[in-house]
Amino acid sequence: MASIMTNTSAMTALQSLSSTNKQLSITQARISTGFRVAEAEDNAAYWSIATTMRSDNGALSTVRDALGLGAATLDVAYTGINKAIDVTKEIKNKLVAARQPGIDREKVQAEVDELQNQLQSIADSSVFSGENWLSVDSSQATYNATKTIVASFSRANGQVSIGTISVDLTTTELIDTNDQSGILDSEDTTTNGGVDYSILSLDISTVTDTDDDLADLEQMIAWVDDGISKMTTAASNLGAVKQRTNMQKDFVSSLMDAIDRGVGALVDADMNEESTRLQALQVQQQLGIQSLSIANQNSQQILSLFRG
Repeated sequence: MASIMTNTSAMTALQSLSSTNKQLSITQARISTGFRVAEAEDNAAYWSIATTMRSDNGALSTVRDALGLGAATLDVAYTGINKAIDVTKEIKNKLVAARQPGIDREKVQAEVDELQNQLQSIADSSVFSGENWLSVDSSQATYNATKTIVASFSRANGQVSIGTISVDLTTTELIDTNDQSGILDSEDTTTNGGVDYSILSLDISTVTDTDDDLADLEQMIAWVDDGISKMTTAASNLGAVKQRTNMQKDFVSSLMDAIDRGVGALVDADMNEESTRLQALQVQQQLGIQSLSIANQNSQQILSLFRG
């Protein structure tokens, strides 16, 4: 039935064109933003997952920075201990040379004094970002013998946890100004002379060639050698922690990339697919407009029936 009140063909064509325009708008939005799921209304579940994982990735970025800071602090301490080992070896060599009867031990002590000053300087200068793990004061209220480096961030069953890497300063500190418990300032007492000394404070300028004095000198040499052994162990421990820190930093970077790929698989638009769909929808839109135009011409055809 032909009617001027209800144009069914035009209504159908308009409905089809509106649907095409809606799909075209969605496709254009995906192409312009690059996202298949840009807002919660696009896909609430995927949008929620992506938002949470992006937040976690931000936390992982902070963890990576913390690992970099920790690695730098470790590197400074590790370098300081290695240099201290070299200087302490020189002190040991001077003491061994002073064991020779008839040598001028005052002059040897003058050299040892400078080496001791260098050890003090190394310990005091091994600072990064305000952290010194070689020269400490355990009497300070802020002192903590265990230093931690933020190493990981994870979420499981809705619970967030932070992983850390710990370093025990009691095994690495060279100087403790509070109780002289560091490797360099811990004291021993000579068996014969009853003199308290440490690697930083030993003095051989008054040592004579008597058996007792030479025995005390050999005791000092053994004490210095023990200090070298302790520093070697400390450097090994720091080196192992440093290696783990660098490995963890690389892992966190890889994990961030994996999360980015996972989020992308959920919400990113396939630009090849969207480009093809855009062309198809543009053709459908043109055909829809033409179909609507033809449908609207039906009324004009009815009008021609009333012309004389």
